[in-house]
Amino acid sequence: MRTAGTILLAMSLASTTMSALVPSLREGAEAGKREAAQLHRVKVELVHQSEVLERRDVVSGDYTSPKVLPAKNITVSGNWYEAVRKARKFVKDLTLEELVNITTGAGIEGRCVGNTGTIPRVGFPGLCLQDSPLGVRFADFVSAFPAGINVAATWKKELMYQRGAAMGAEFRGKGVNVALGPMMNLGRVAAGGRNWEGFGADPYLAGIAAAETIKGIQSNGVIACAKHFIGNEQEHFRGGSGATAESSNIDDRTMHEVYAWPFAESVRAGVGSVMCSYQRVNQTFSCENSKILNGLLKEELDFQGFVVTDWAAMEAGVDSALAGTDMNMPGFYAYGDPNENNPAIANYSYWGAKLVEAVNNGSVPLTRVQDMVARTMAAYYQLGQDADDYPAVNFNSISFDTYTNGTVLNEHINVQSNHYKLIREIGAVSTVLLKNTNQTLPLNPGDYSRWGIFGSDAGPSRSGPNGCVDRGCDDGTLAMGWGSGTANFPYLVDPLSAIRQHVLWEHEGASVEAVLDDSNAVQLQAVARRSGVCLVFVNSDSGEGYLTVDGNAGDRNNLTLWHQGEEVISNVTSQCSNTVVVVHAVGPVLMESWIENPNVTAVLYAGLPGQESGNAIVDVLFGYVNPSGRLPYTIAKERSDYGADVLYSSTDPIPQVSYTEELLIDYRWFDAHNITPRFEFGFGLSYTSFLYSGFTITEKGSLTRRDGTWMIDLYSPVVEVSFTLTNSGRYDGCEVSQLYLEFPSAAGEPPKVLRGFESTYLQKGQTQTIWLSLSRKDISVWDVVSQSWIQHPGTYRVLIGQSSRNVKLTGSFVV
Repeated sequence: MRTAGTILLAMSLASTTMSALVPSLREGAEAGKREAAQLHRVKVELVHQSEVLERRDVVSGDYTSPKVLPAKNITVSGNWYEAVRKARKFVKDLTLEELVNITTGAGIEGRCVGNTGTIPRVGFPGLCLQDSPLGVRFADFVSAFPAGINVAATWKKELMYQRGAAMGAEFRGKGVNVALGPMMNLGRVAAGGRNWEGFGADPYLAGIAAAETIKGIQSNGVIACAKHFIGNEQEHFRGGSGATAESSNIDDRTMHEVYAWPFAESVRAGVGSVMCSYQRVNQTFSCENSKILNGLLKEELDFQGFVVTDWAAMEAGVDSALAGTDMNMPGFYAYGDPNENNPAIANYSYWGAKLVEAVNNGSVPLTRVQDMVARTMAAYYQLGQDADDYPAVNFNSISFDTYTNGTVLNEHINVQSNHYKLIREIGAVSTVLLKNTNQTLPLNPGDYSRWGIFGSDAGPSRSGPNGCVDRGCDDGTLAMGWGSGTANFPYLVDPLSAIRQHVLWEHEGASVEAVLDDSNAVQLQAVARRSGVCLVFVNSDSGEGYLTVDGNAGDRNNLTLWHQGEEVISNVTSQCSNTVVVVHAVGPVLMESWIENPNVTAVLYAGLPGQESGNAIVDVLFGYVNPSGRLPYTIAKERSDYGADVLYSSTDPIPQVSYTEELLIDYRWFDAHNITPRFEFGFGLSYTSFLYSGFTITEKGSLTRRDGTWMIDLYSPVVEVSFTLTNSGRYDGCEVSQLYLEFPSAAGEPPKVLRGFESTYLQKGQTQTIWLSLSRKDISVWDVVSQSWIQHPGTYRVLIGQSSRNVKLTGSFVV
């Protein structure tokens, strides 16, 4: 559904534009080379409203992105009514220069990584925007939470919310207005550098995790920021600061059913801001792509908040303004440019003084700039940040010093509270048990007199947990990846320290011997030979592309273990018949060289658990927590088994990353091509066992769509399922029941898609009835012709299981 006056223009690849080149380039943390030449408009054609809005050119095969103009203004409706009213009143009396001061960042030398300008005349101090998705970056006395990929692995909605709420409390305590997270890109490629910041490879799971995180953050009055919109699935050629930017080529149906799904859930959860990404989408830079910002986000999803650029992502001033971008961060063209603390007169910016000029010469309507600020201030008022008790910023991203030149930089406010308890809980609950031969786990400290602990990942970093900028190294135990999605550790409990303390406390006189040198095969074998149980710790790291670690430029070069991890396992298992392997990893790793080794008796996949890493693994190893983590992605036998991979090199002026697998992301690809994975999506073992029985399906109202527009009842439940779950094993524990849906063949969907899950704690012998529901959207597909969600007639099969391939109950309903 389009607003009156909407104009749609289809543009070919050659008509993608770029503003004038910056006259001089400076190196910085994320700087790259600016494009060598401008691209000129050669073709513009009118596209009627009823035509498909994302298409492939039938001649060239290139994806194109149509223009959707004008940008939709914020509307006074729903629970944003009062906030919008206040925002419009605030905007009404501002001068153009004052408006621009809110739209354009004041550089990175303020107290936060992003700072808007101020409006002294009305007493507005500006906004503080701060990383990261797992804690307050560049601050002291804050917590280092488990990564997004770990909270996804819990499959527990309450922990997703509680983590968001705890982080929100810490952001608020530091005076932050906008927390730059959660991240909800989907891990299209297993080696993607920032996959660990997000919530896995399924849009439904990521959507739930994103929504719960947002609700938790914003429960504290902090504006959450859903990022990176959209298709930012690899670090190579991601762009930013004028560097070469690839085009993520995504068809309309795939966009809606896969990559936009988590963002739709975020908007539904009331998110206050969305960050547009660095790279192009269908040949047009994301932050000047009116189809995805105006058309998809603001019109179709009815997003009421503001769109902020990723840092130095803007490539064209007028185009970005008209396309729906509302805030340019951090303000300058590229890293290395001067910081200008009065944005309205900033010259090293696509906006700033140039936005003032664009309004004055008629290139950008004044109403567009007013709407930018109205959207920003509506989020500010909606979250109650105008209240007298909202803290002022009390830290400084540049320095931990208390004073500089007699001015207070940091007040060192401790915002950690008792969040270490939640961090430890999530670390344990997110651990996935992949193998447990003859019930090796849980361990009993009294059963072994000699314990061997192996691998550098078991111990502390030689430089301390914060020894490398933005965690840009892999030394010692791995508890978070690298890049802007990090926070400083207040401390990091390494596994060796935690295990040694626990064993010696429980078994006086026991020997706990460690070898942390991964390359010392002689010592690894010697200690393994005399140990009753051997615990091997290995890892695999990745991060953001502005840092290269061990030759990995953000994205991983391969899916193998780091630090000769396979050789460490081989050396230990050659001498020890009871070897437990613990993997700290940003995503899938290949295991074929060691997973079936009979001397590997148990495997725990611990992800990136945050500051309580060692304590969390102790809880699982020794049975204080029964593992209930489930994989939020597929672990393949071979890298080539995945349906997509990183584009590492390209000779094209604009590298093309075409999503030719379309809807078949992760497990959907494996299912569609009958590829057997090592461990499937949703897999995870337990120390106990569960029985499923008594499956019923109940229809609730009409299953068919009511009309061809965006439906107000899209999220209303239309099918309800119930079944009986019994803990039939020896231990209390949680079971993650998963609902997958098979569509009628005519729908053209993957073989099955996740559409529900529930984590249920049961004492041994206990039985409980589990209820799950399907919404109208859950049983719909995106129709590119009518531009609406529709249901195909036919039989829909409902699968209830313990993973995507371990189905326990089946049923069906007919539309």
